[in-house]
Amino acid sequence: MHNLISAFNNSGLRWLWLTLLCLVLDQVTKQLVVGSFNLYESLNILPFFNLTYVHNPGAAFSFLASQGGWQRWFFTVVAAIASLVFIIWLAKTPKSQTILSIAFALMLSGALGNLIDRVLFGYVIDFLDFHWSGYHFPAFNFADSMIFIGAALMILDSFFTKTEDSA
Repeated sequence: MHNLISAFNNSGLRWLWLTLLCLVLDQVTKQLVVGSFNLYESLNILPFFNLTYVHNPGAAFSFLASQGGWQRWFFTVVAAIASLVFIIWLAKTPKSQTILSIAFALMLSGALGNLIDRVLFGYVIDFLDFHWSGYHFPAFNFADSMIFIGAALMILDSFFTKTEDSA
């Protein structure tokens, strides 16, 4: 038991609280939208931003959304595998690599948030709708934002972290 606690405290797993916090925020915001909006209903917030309730049965940017339904299970498996990989990476990341650990924790929260939607509903609930000059970017959600921020942090970390080979 002591070894397990030590492994947790000395690895990126110590950031799982961030994963849980972001996962809860993702699910709460989605349910607030579902409870407050009708499907496709939109509320203008800023000249370039709306809250718009949509379902996305595909992946990012509605990739494969118009397929016959097989993509639900395909993206469910992809999200489950990605979540497992992020947990393994967190476990193998030393606690001294804070930015990388945070990146993995954020990406894990996003993968789990969208995984929950796919398992429960068969689609992902999206609602953040940015637009400019009549062009609407694909709607997304808090989970997608965490995946993006985590990936950006991971890339940023790669520029500033010295590896044993480059030291």
